[in-house]
Amino acid sequence: MIIGIPREIMPGEARVAASPEAVKKYITDGATVLVEQSAGVGSYYLDEHYIDAGAQIINSAEEVYQKADLILKVKEPLFNKTYNKHEVELMHKGQYLITFIHPASPVNHEMVKKLAEYGVISMTLDSVPRISRAQSMDALTSMSTCAGYKGILMAANELPKFIPPMFTAVGAIQPAKVLVIGVGVGGLQALATAKRLGATTYATDIRPAAVEQAQSLGAKVVDLGIPADMAIAEGGYAKELPEDWLVKERAKLTEVIKEMDIVFCGALIPGKIAPILLTEDMVKEMPHGSVIVDISIDQGGNCELTPPGTTEVKHGVTIIGVKNIPGTLATSSTWMFAQNVYNLVKFLTKDGKIELDMADEIVKAILVTIDGKIVHTGALEAMSK
Repeated sequence: MIIGIPREIMPGEARVAASPEAVKKYITDGATVLVEQSAGVGSYYLDEHYIDAGAQIINSAEEVYQKADLILKVKEPLFNKTYNKHEVELMHKGQYLITFIHPASPVNHEMVKKLAEYGVISMTLDSVPRISRAQSMDALTSMSTCAGYKGILMAANELPKFIPPMFTAVGAIQPAKVLVIGVGVGGLQALATAKRLGATTYATDIRPAAVEQAQSLGAKVVDLGIPADMAIAEGGYAKELPEDWLVKERAKLTEVIKEMDIVFCGALIPGKIAPILLTEDMVKEMPHGSVIVDISIDQGGNCELTPPGTTEVKHGVTIIGVKNIPGTLATSSTWMFAQNVYNLVKFLTKDGKIELDMADEIVKAILVTIDGKIVHTGALEAMSK
């Protein structure tokens, strides 16, 4: 099997899909690995490191795509200005692709359709199920850890206030208030980071177990009043709520966010569009100078006003919609990502080739396109709306 590692082309994306350590494992397992020249530079993994691991350095992305049986990427396929072509157009029928596709997100629907049209067998990392045997393959959890930590640091950098309490000769300054919405892996890391910085932390989640974890980190809980049987889906994930309950949830949040300096949004429904929890009217109620960090933006965002991929000030509130926050921790996030993807590839590989067991829970969850068709449940649901 020939594995191709192209350089990421999203502006500001410094990660790469395989570290030299992972490349060495692929080669030990019998694969040939092609790495586009300078693909790892942003993560401080140099070409010579990949050569030492046994990889072949290829000058062009086009050649990597042409020769590889399996393409490993970090971000979804995008338009490549160098070739004046979409990355999907560089792929070929029967080629496997493993990356974060976020197929339910409306902005990616045309790209997903193109993957099907080109006969690419694509698998998305954002749908790896949270089950024990898939933990080592769960790149979403790894990247959420990075996003939770760095997202709070980015918010702190934008906030025009101290975060910790300050006792000065001219008086005391109260600590900043930080609300985390969605206490998954990213949310817990955000709470821990905000707490370390000295903030007063608040948390909310519709799942009782997540609330308990937030409390264990010293956060004050905001009760949204959602019944547990309505809130929890299979595997402990948050369940998609009916619109009338979302309205009630927003009403409770409106009263809370008026007091907050930082609101961290990380509420996700696996494989589906992220729920809108902050409307424009709610943002207008927030203090001028406050900050929203929306790490759910890859799946549409929890805030109605989040600008995809950028940071903007709207109604006096700085809203961070950066899509590749883990990429700002490129060395650590690449190392974690590469280990997750290696474990997934090893799981899918039999006798040196990828063989998809269509009855397997992991395969069914991550598969997006095959045989010229879109098969991902979340994508199909979102496309039908």
